[in-house]
Amino acid sequence: MPTKFKKDGVEYKGSRATRVAVKKKYFISAVSKQELIDYINSSNAKPKIRQKCLNELTRRGVRLNWLTPEEVEARKAVN
Repeated sequence: MPTKFKKDGVEYKGSRATRVAVKKKYFISAVSKQELIDYINSSNAKPKIRQKCLNELTRRGVRLNWLTPEEVEARKAVN
């Protein structure tokens, strides 16, 4: 089974009378690069899912530059 980013969900299509439930699957390979990076940087990221995101970015060939908070502030001051 492919790696999941989050639990499966249900979306409803159609109006009230003809509503149909469609299962929505959240595979990590379908998530955008920016969404994975945002999840890694979020303060409430779960460690297991954070590692899945790092593994997926590595698989895609993305190299990450890790910065300390001081370096981030210094870059903001320059711009």
